Amino acid sequence: MADRISTTQRSALMGKIRRADTKPEMVVRRLLHRLGYRFRLQWKAAPGRPDVAFPGRRKIIFIHGCFWHQHPGCRHARVPTTRPEFWAAKFARNEERDARNLALAAAEGWEALVLWECEIVDGPGLQAQLVEFVGPTRVLRQDEKLDLV
Repeated sequence: MADRISTTQRSALMGKIRRADTKPEMVVRRLLHRLGYRFRLQWKAAPGRPDVAFPGRRKIIFIHGCFWHQHPGCRHARVPTTRPEFWAAKFARNEERDARNLALAAAEGWEALVLWECEIVDGPGLQAQLVEFVGPTRVLRQDEKLDLV
């Protein structure tokens, strides 16, 4: 099937796709910040250069787009009809890289959470999932007590 727009228009559209600071990523980051968490973005020292990293807690969060990372069973994870061989190879490379990053994180002692674009719309559920994964907003030193007065 031929593409409905010209090569120049397609190139311009594809050029607007970002690697970082996507809408789902911004939703998660704003929520984490509002909950009182502080974190690193695209931290190179963490395995796989995660979208959000908590170095002191050794926890990382990957925020995957359903299309680019081919979320299983998601309606957004469709393969384009134009150049299907190219897209199949592209998606296979992305899935291999994701699996490699998660394995590397586990091998280095990092806990990883993968959030899918389609899951991020659920506000209370997402908040509960993030709090459960990251833990309390403040990690105390061994000799420090928290006054709850």
